[in-house]
Amino acid sequence: MSLHHVNTNKYKGFYDSYASPPATKEISKFTLKEESNKPEVIRDLIIDELLLDGNAKQNLATFCQTDLDKEIHVLMDKCIDKNMIDKDEYPQTAEIESRCVHILADLWNSPESSDTIGCSTTGSSEAAILGGMALKWRWREMRKKQGKPCDKPNIVTGPVQICWHKFALYFDIELREVPMEHDRFIMTPEEAIKRCDENTIGVVPTLGVTFTLQYEDVKGISDALDKYQKETGHDIPIHVDAASGGFVAPFLQPEIVWDFRLPRVKSINGSGHKFGLSPLGVGWVVWRGKNDIHKDLVFNVNYLGGNMPTFSLNFSRPGGQIVCQYYNFLRHGRSGYRAVHQACLEHGIFIAKEVKKHGIFDIVYDGTGALPGACWKLKKDAKVKFNLFDLSDRMRNRGWQIASYTLPNLPDIAVQRVLIRHGFSRDMAMLLIEDFNRSIEYFEKHPMIESISKEEGQSFHH
Repeated sequence: MSLHHVNTNKYKGFYDSYASPPATKEISKFTLKEESNKPEVIRDLIIDELLLDGNAKQNLATFCQTDLDKEIHVLMDKCIDKNMIDKDEYPQTAEIESRCVHILADLWNSPESSDTIGCSTTGSSEAAILGGMALKWRWREMRKKQGKPCDKPNIVTGPVQICWHKFALYFDIELREVPMEHDRFIMTPEEAIKRCDENTIGVVPTLGVTFTLQYEDVKGISDALDKYQKETGHDIPIHVDAASGGFVAPFLQPEIVWDFRLPRVKSINGSGHKFGLSPLGVGWVVWRGKNDIHKDLVFNVNYLGGNMPTFSLNFSRPGGQIVCQYYNFLRHGRSGYRAVHQACLEHGIFIAKEVKKHGIFDIVYDGTGALPGACWKLKKDAKVKFNLFDLSDRMRNRGWQIASYTLPNLPDIAVQRVLIRHGFSRDMAMLLIEDFNRSIEYFEKHPMIESISKEEGQSFHH
């Protein structure tokens, strides 16, 4: 029999991510430690923690895009060192931003799309706030010229996303938000006009209301403001919050007049990282013309080697998302965006029809005529032993994230909503409905003794 000598020294260099010190003890969470660690070990530990996040493919609560081309990953990697604010050092990235602004101006029917003004932002919330600031500065200058006080500005909106509440608070403006009613969940022209006066800096209809996915009637509101001006002399502009609908309506509902085709529409904000199909971190705001943004809001900054006109609430920020927005414009074209969003719209319609079959739900939005998705609530006389928060919680057992929440100023009405975005198939929709049906069957066999409260179960829905 052969004799073998064991060389124990060769095992001293043994390496395994999960046998090294960072993995065999608690990692630092509150202090910066003295020692360094192998990068691949730390990478693996962080990736392991990220597994506890929800599965983005099953997240039907968010408006944000979660399915991205591999080419987008390449472009984002190539742009990781580009600072969007430094237009002198990265002039071609700045040129791409400018192209995107003009493409959007054309998409939104600006009368002078090649010569208008706009900018990218970190998202549609910042874009909305910039649009609101332009409204306030315009109104204030007009009041000063008339020799009238300008200390009590107000803005009229429907049920809006939280960014408008922040705008009103931060810039000392009274927010006149049209409250929902049991038979009306969006702002109507009549309700908007009721709240207008000489101190109204603008009216903000939403093209894709956060809570129900519906479009507010921009043309109807514009017509009502035309009539109001004839009666009172007050010329009130419109800013359209098209965070989601701005990248949907031009492709799926071109017959709806909501954009710069209406002379009263002075500015529009949109979200590139929602239905614009770009990665998180890009929004857009476009003004009808250069005269619609006050010159005092534009800063010419001599910084990092050049003279840069800027209008933003941020300074240094990455350029990759903007480059990827341009990629999407070139890659998809109008026909591509139309095909992608039409598929999503049809999935939403399918889901709404399947949910309705149970007979215990009232469909608030059936997926037609606005954003891809659906929204429903329990019938008042539904004889069930669960609420929508219980149902959302049960669906999480299979990985589905479905938003359930009470409506603003209507605490007695809870709704459930699904957003359908690029990357969702009919097969996924059918699997969702199968799990939805099974969840209801589960509650029939195992009635809830104590349902989840709104405070415990209300999910993030912005």
